[in-house]
Amino acid sequence: LAQGRLASGPPKASPRFLFVAVKMPAASDLIWECVKANNSFIRKSPNMPVMSAEPGNLCGLSSFKFSGLANKKVLDLSVKKTGQKETIVLTTRSKKASKGQHPGYMLVESGVKKNAKKGLAQVAKATGAFYRRDLQELAEKKYAKVKTSLKKKKVVVKSRRAG
Repeated sequence: LAQGRLASGPPKASPRFLFVAVKMPAASDLIWECVKANNSFIRKSPNMPVMSAEPGNLCGLSSFKFSGLANKKVLDLSVKKTGQKETIVLTTRSKKASKGQHPGYMLVESGVKKNAKKGLAQVAKATGAFYRRDLQELAEKKYAKVKTSLKKKKVVVKSRRAG
């Protein structure tokens, strides 16, 4: 016996020292400092602001305010095409903390109505009083632009017989 333990077995844990491993989410500022200079979504061009193609970035600018990687509350409007159908998609971050640890499950996409009144109401509800009110006006402007981009020009065929 050497100091209370058998030579053949592992040391016994004392009940006074019980450590629990807890996964703590990293701070948004820390993530931004790590990601802002180099990440796979950055798009740099000369004489242009630094752009970002990350999911959840409303304006496409590489800044902490719009970042979909660093912020705990993400907002984005985009178009998703499935076959012939084009839909407007609102991207937010999942409310469950467990999904925040897995990048594949972190973002939630929900469809937005194409009717202007109903669609703007959905965007306003998503930004809400407690989510991202600072992005509400920008989100409404982007919704209008995305909606107009979905309109196709009608092809006018002129008759060859008419003079």
